Amino acid sequence: MKLAIASDHAGFPLKEALKKAFPQYQWEDFGTYSADSMDYPDTGTPAAQAVASGACAKGVLICGSGIGMSIVANKVEGIRAALCVNTDIARLSRMHNDANILVLAGRFTAIPYAIQILDAWLHTDFEGGRHQQRIDKISKIEGDIK
Repeated sequence: MKLAIASDHAGFPLKEALKKAFPQYQWEDFGTYSADSMDYPDTGTPAAQAVASGACAKGVLICGSGIGMSIVANKVEGIRAALCVNTDIARLSRMHNDANILVLAGRFTAIPYAIQILDAWLHTDFEGGRHQQRIDKISKIEGDIK
């Protein structure tokens, strides 16, 4: 499975650790490539666009708090990015919201916990059913606000 991944400078160490922890996935890395200060929209936007277009199946975005990357990703039509702070929320973001991008807080999530969160997120399927009608409503909102 091909996954998009991107971070800002604050998320760079965690991004690199996650790629190493999950070598079984093909990672398309949209940057950043160092801990030098940069702006998260410059990496988060193209990563989210790759997921929205289907070039990547899912994505992982990381910034200091996770909030900036969440905002950026959710501006891209078709993206449902979820900032997850533990494995339970990660599973629910997939089961109930069909989140296609996981967002992590690089400054607040230790590497071992981030690995557990990503593992739970990657191995949880969308339940569909009553949750699908909610996803359909979100898609309609996206279409209505163009």
